[in-house]
Formats: sequence, C-alpha cells, structure tokens
Amino acid sequence: MALQSKLLVYAAIVALLGLLGAIFWFGSLDIPDLEQVEINLTDVEVISVNKVENTAKLSVTFLIKNPSEKTFTVPLISYKLYTDEDLLGSGQYSTVDIAMPGRAIFSSGAEIPLKNIIELSMSDVNNEIYQAVLDGNINSFRAKGVITTESAWSTIEKEFDSST
Repeated sequence: MALQSKLLVYAAIVALLGLLGAIFWFGSLDIPDLEQVEINLTDVEVISVNKVENTAKLSVTFLIKNPSEKTFTVPLISYKLYTDEDLLGSGQYSTVDIAMPGRAIFSSGAEIPLKNIIELSMSDVNNEIYQAVLDGNINSFRAKGVITTESAWSTIEKEFDSST
C-alpha cells in the first residue's frame, strides 16, 4: 500500500507539471500574433500654452492597427518625442490600472487612435525649438518607444520608431 501511495503522489506531480507545461505552451501561441501590432505616430498638436510657466501641453496621437486574427488590448505605450534629432520629452499612454474588459479592444483588422498628453517645458528644450513647436513650424515629429500588447494569455513588448 505504501508503494501505491508513492506512485500516486509521483503521478500527481508529473500530471501537475504536464498541466503547467501545457498552459505555458498554450499561452505562447498568441505571441506571433501580438508581435504583428502596428503603431504609427499620426499627429502632434499644441492644445494649451502656459505663458507664465513657459510650458505647453501637446496632444500626441498614435494609430494602432491589428493585422492579426488575435484580439488584444494595449495597456502601455512608453515613448520619447523628437523633432528632427532634438528630444522634446517623454510620454506614457497607460491603461494598466484599468481591467482588460475596460480597455480599447483591438479585434482583427481594427485601427484605433490612442491619444496622450505630454508637457513641453521651455527649460527642457532650446528656446527656438520651443517657439517653433508653438508656432506650428515643425514639419515632422518622431516617436521612439515601446508598445505593450496583451491578450488573455500573453503579454509582449515591441519597440517602435515612427514619424509624422
């Protein structure tokens, strides 16, 4: 009887490890689809200017596309915003604190713009660049960063580099 008990315990451990392996394998099936996410910087717009503190709020819009068959959400986009080669600042679009059902759902073929606000301070950039941004004299903006996509089973981070 003791031998049967030991065999039962060993069989349960092997079955548990097999189940954990199957869950890991099943979750990794989403990764190639999640890596197909496309992110494009589409617009940077001055929405307000504080002349007392010499700051401006910029609305940064990313167009997120899902060319895959897998539905996912985007909990996080971390990026640095540039004009030509000059760094304007860093920004972060985040819905990490929102449960998955409350986030924008990217089903197959979906294209959804996601907006974020970034604060530009004259003390952080060259005065000429600051004024050019306010006057709308910047032809092209560039965003470099990382987008996180998440399905029910998997989460991936993908680097991006996009210009307007």
